[in-house]
Amino acid sequence: MSYIPLEEHLPGVTGLLEYDQEAAAPIRELTQILLRGESTLSEGERELIATVVSNGNQCRFCTAAHSAAADIFLGNNETSKKVKENIVTAPVSDKMKSLLTIALMVRENGKCVTQDVIDTARLRGATDIEIHDTVLIAALFCLYNRYVDGLATFTPTDPEFYTGLGERLKNHGYNRLQQGYDHLKNHKPFS
Repeated sequence: MSYIPLEEHLPGVTGLLEYDQEAAAPIRELTQILLRGESTLSEGERELIATVVSNGNQCRFCTAAHSAAADIFLGNNETSKKVKENIVTAPVSDKMKSLLTIALMVRENGKCVTQDVIDTARLRGATDIEIHDTVLIAALFCLYNRYVDGLATFTPTDPEFYTGLGERLKNHGYNRLQQGYDHLKNHKPFS
C-alpha cells in the first residue's frame, strides 16, 4: 500500500503523476522530449537506457514498464533482457554499450562518469548530444525510480499489465492522456 492515497487503478508512476498534475506536467514534458523527441538514438535505444537505470536502481515497476516499451520498439524481448544481464555481451552496438555504461555510472553517482568513458563513447560513434541525452535520461530515471519506490506505489506482477503499458507508451508517449485515466478503472484488477 502506498504511503499516500493514490487511485487504485493507477499503479506505479501513473498514480503519482495524477496525484499532483501541476508538478507532473514539466516532468512529463521533459520525458516526452528525451524519449520521444527527435534524436539519433532510436526510441528503443532510449527505452533501454531507462531500463538499465531502473534495473540498477531495483525499481521493479519502472524496469518492467521500460523493458516492455523497449521490447515493443525493438521488436524482440531478448535485447532488454540481455542488457539487464550484461551490457558487454548484450546484442547492441558498441556505441550503445558505451552509452549504457555511462547511464549506469550516472545511476551510481554522476561523479563516476570519467573522461575516459566519454572518450570511449565518442570513439565508438556517440555524438555529444547522444552523450548529453544519455546522462539526462539516466538522471531523470533515477528521479522516477526514487519517486515510485519512495512513496511505495503499487507494482503489478502480471506481465500483461506491462505489455499494455508498453503499448500505451509507444502509442501516446509520456504525455498525459487527453481523456485522463478513468477508463482504466474498468480493467481487471492488478495482481
